[in-house]
Amino acid sequence: MDRSVRRTLVILLLVVALIFGFVVVQQMKPLEQEPEPAPDLSAMNTYVHDEARPLAEFTLTGEDGEEVTRQDLRGRWTFVFVGYTNCPDICPATMATLRQTDERLDPDLPEPNYLLVSADPERDTPERLKEYLNFFGEDFHGVTGDIETLRSLAKSVGAVFVHRDDGDGNTLVDHSGHLALINPQGRMTAVIQPPHDPDKLAKAYREIYEWTRRNQFDAG
Repeated sequence: MDRSVRRTLVILLLVVALIFGFVVVQQMKPLEQEPEPAPDLSAMNTYVHDEARPLAEFTLTGEDGEEVTRQDLRGRWTFVFVGYTNCPDICPATMATLRQTDERLDPDLPEPNYLLVSADPERDTPERLKEYLNFFGEDFHGVTGDIETLRSLAKSVGAVFVHRDDGDGNTLVDHSGHLALINPQGRMTAVIQPPHDPDKLAKAYREIYEWTRRNQFDAG
């Protein structure tokens, strides 16, 4: 056989072998799965974002007088509620529901934090927050500080608050009643509207946690 013909055949065989090898390698690679859509938890008044939303940057003061920033929310799941310690009804009821929720969480789930964002910083001093939060448990925390920073943080979790006079010289605060669930990356994953039920909250938390784990998000 002519040398040039043999050379051509060898080259063709090498090309075929390379193509075959490439196809085999590609077939051996795990298929990239499309992200699973966020679970529909509307029956539990819970609305999950397909992509978690960032929070506003903030520097506030915690119940122990320490500086708290957005970075401090990283590493754990956190239920966030905007309210105030002098609230006569919604706030204590919501906080009590969160305490009951905490008692219902399965032990295999990551233990979340519960964060009260003050809508009344003039009266909600760190000392007052600590006294109030101690009643609910060690995983309950709060932040207070500059009112505009608090408004910005509240807005980033879809909440608002407004101060008004009750006519007798007393300050009342109208505020949103929903909860926001923050993932371990410090981003808002879900909004949970009232009325709040501890069993449904615990179930919704599990559903969201399992969804993030299946999709290889940072589930904590």
